[in-house]
Amino acid sequence: MINPFSKLGISDDVVNAVKDLGFENPTPIQEQSIPVLLEGNNDFVGLAQTGTGKTAAFGLPLLELIDFKSNKPQALILCPTRELCLQITSDIKNFSKNTSGANVVAVYGGANIMQQLREIRNGVQIVVATPGRMLDIIGRKAIDFTNVKYVVLDEADEMLNMGFQEDINDILSTTPDDKKTWLFSATMPPEVRRIAKNYMDSPVELTMGTKNTGNVNIEHEYYIVRARDKYAALKRIVDFNPEIFAVVFCKTKLDTQDVAEHLIKDGYNADALHGDLSQQQRDKVMQRFRDRNMQLLIATDVAARGIDVNNVTHVINYSLPDEIESYTHRSGRTGRAGKTGISICIVNSKEIGKIRQIERIIGKQFTKAALPTGFDVCEKQLFALVHKVHNVEVNENQIEQYIPRIMDEFAELSKEDVIKRFASLEFNRFLEYYKNAPDLNSSTDERGERGERGERGERGSRTSEGYTRLFINLGSVDDFTRGDLLSFVCNNGKISGKAIGKIDLKGVYSFFEVENATVESLFNNFKGVEFNNRGVRIEKTADTDGGGGGRSRGGFGGGGRREGGGYGGGRSGGAERKSYGSGRREGGERSSGGGFRDFSGRSREDRGAGGAGRREGGSDRRRRS
Repeated sequence: MINPFSKLGISDDVVNAVKDLGFENPTPIQEQSIPVLLEGNNDFVGLAQTGTGKTAAFGLPLLELIDFKSNKPQALILCPTRELCLQITSDIKNFSKNTSGANVVAVYGGANIMQQLREIRNGVQIVVATPGRMLDIIGRKAIDFTNVKYVVLDEADEMLNMGFQEDINDILSTTPDDKKTWLFSATMPPEVRRIAKNYMDSPVELTMGTKNTGNVNIEHEYYIVRARDKYAALKRIVDFNPEIFAVVFCKTKLDTQDVAEHLIKDGYNADALHGDLSQQQRDKVMQRFRDRNMQLLIATDVAARGIDVNNVTHVINYSLPDEIESYTHRSGRTGRAGKTGISICIVNSKEIGKIRQIERIIGKQFTKAALPTGFDVCEKQLFALVHKVHNVEVNENQIEQYIPRIMDEFAELSKEDVIKRFASLEFNRFLEYYKNAPDLNSSTDERGERGERGERGERGSRTSEGYTRLFINLGSVDDFTRGDLLSFVCNNGKISGKAIGKIDLKGVYSFFEVENATVESLFNNFKGVEFNNRGVRIEKTADTDGGGGGRSRGGFGGGGRREGGGYGGGRSGGAERKSYGSGRREGGERSSGGGFRDFSGRSREDRGAGGAGRREGGSDRRRRS
């Protein structure tokens, strides 16, 4: 039987590589575009939603059209983010694994440029690049595009939204006039139309579905809540979907970190992805998410562009995007490769008009949904546990030796009692939390609504009343994020995340609030604690940051006294303080290694906390958060 990809004109070596990846049949965009692109004679515009298989749509024809006996660049693929750059490179390498002499190089910011230059000098036919880093390499005169025959602009609308218009112009000016340009985009705003007009000659245009529409496999829902209840609503949505694997979108980096931090405190498996993370941090967060070791990825629009993770069940818009077109890209993170997905918006009544605008743009109607009650959540969680127990795989050989002792333990219990106890292990937690849970659904009468950044209810920043502000000699130079510091304090101090208030992460030190009732036990538990062979010190401090917050010289568990007030520009003689730890070192040397354990007891890798949210290639152009 002839493989469907072979019918499109793809060679056997490439078809076999595609089959090894588990792809049996081409997607609609691949089926329609590949025969056209294989002709190699036309410019091309392909409009299709994220997750419909656009990489193979242009990647497979390139492998047929390029001369791999030559080691000169013949194809350039431009994309908006380093994540997407790496994803495209990986896909094309997989497609070409049976193709002799094929070399593909990824060029993106945040990585060692010298290594990328070496790979280019060693010979390459296909270059996949982000615009900023590509301009850097062109500026070094380290690449020759005179033999480029094909330029692909992937996610063109996103590149323009991110301010890459001038960069694209400069890069394309270094390529031959007779090249063929293939443009792929999810939407067709006027800026993309102008690129097609300026750089293409009578392009063949292929639109899968209606322009700018959303993926037909995605359901769109919205919940109306008071602004102060948004975080509580988010938690209720997550709790009502026990198997959720979701991307949660926030508007700013601060909101992203804030939501992720509160979710971690409340026991959810979550982490943040935003522009202030270093490349190493981003890679670690994304790897955890791809491996499904993390349930909720909290992200900004810029950071999430290019995320290609299969089987995302939900996209949750904690904040609606400023630009309506961005909603298409957000929702496209789910419902990929023919799967179904759900895109949820948590809004207040003032944002209903924006929902209507999105409906008009994507051509799909939203369903107004009601947040589940506390009883609904408990019932859903209970039967999710029952289903999990019913379907668990039993290792008969391993468990057989323990059966007699297990039966002895349960000897006095009836079958019904055993079932009740197993079910209650998980059920009791939700039953207690949702006992007398309020109705979070808002009516349309929102007089007095304070807006998205008004009262924050469950998520609200805690006041100082009832909390003690503490100093710790760890900060971002130790490769800590606020979430890392939260986990470190909770695990070593043996306290719940809910006992921690505001966290203020600095460079070589940090401040955090802890409930008054847990201060002494926290101090006691931190005696002898070290991080990278350095004593960890916690001190009571005044509320001000300057001058070290008014800390005095006395201390418990200390070693030599640190002179010069190196933690904030000098000590002021203020309140008396206590210091607990395993000893101080003069000079306070820092190390970025090490690991610690999260709430579940699993070892977590250390994560860097540096990295300005810079654009690929080190350009100083502003990027939206």
